[in-house]
Amino acid sequence: MSIWTRITEAVAALAKGEGLSAVFEKLRTPPEQSVAFTIAVIALSAKMAKADGRVTRSQVRAFRQVFLIRPEDEADAARVFNLARQDVAGFEEYAARIKGMFRKQNRTLCDLMEGLFQIAIANGRYHPAEDAFLARVAEIFGLQDHQFRALRSRFVPDALPDPYSVLGVTPDTPMIQIRSAWRSLVRETHPDRMMARGVPPEAIRMSERRLVDINRAWGEISARESA
Repeated sequence: MSIWTRITEAVAALAKGEGLSAVFEKLRTPPEQSVAFTIAVIALSAKMAKADGRVTRSQVRAFRQVFLIRPEDEADAARVFNLARQDVAGFEEYAARIKGMFRKQNRTLCDLMEGLFQIAIANGRYHPAEDAFLARVAEIFGLQDHQFRALRSRFVPDALPDPYSVLGVTPDTPMIQIRSAWRSLVRETHPDRMMARGVPPEAIRMSERRLVDINRAWGEISARESA
């Protein structure tokens, strides 16, 4: 039985009204735990994509790209995505499930938030309802406010780019501490370290893009200080 078959069956059970806890209880051990995580990610993506009242093809396409859906799996992924939109559970329950799975892996939760931001802006607009949705998910994940603001400033076109938020510091932070924060983020985000942690390939791709943003932010702050 393929992973997509197991995922489809589990989400179909949710759509029919079977309790979220009951379904996840069946998927709490490896390799089924990866199925549970994928379901939770798909559910968050599907529910977030319709937060502004509509789901566009560009958002569905972004979902497939962000989460690395193979062409041969696209039909199954689309079926799961649609089922997830219809199930009876709320997005907060799924966010809480993911938080429980990765309680001590803050970076993985940030990776997932990046994927959700990419889906949110895929249709060329960032709706207030999507902002509220993502802010609530970030809160459930336990992300700090500066982490959420840094993500939003990177992905939302009309958000003011703030290099200090990207590095998780403020303009009043001493330069030596800003440098330390930059170095820490570079170490934490480096793709080699991500691979050593065994994170999914899509998370590694996100880390590569994030590393570019981190270094760009440091370059901008350094230029301001030396001007």
